[in-house]
Amino acid sequence: MYLKNITLITLIGIIAGAIGGYLYYHFVGCASGTCAITSKPLNSTLYGAMMGGLFLNIFQKEKSKTE
Repeated sequence: MYLKNITLITLIGIIAGAIGGYLYYHFVGCASGTCAITSKPLNSTLYGAMMGGLFLNIFQKEKSKTE
């Protein structure tokens, strides 16, 4: 199953990024509505989740292959 391969630190990054993305939309946002990412809460939340997951994924240790 794919979810077993996602580590806890990456999942924390996804959740924190999603919350951060929504908060950015709510407090900063885009007044004109022409911004691609921050004009809608779904776009901002998904973008934040992707960035948070990618950012915390770089701190994940790779499993060593033993042959």
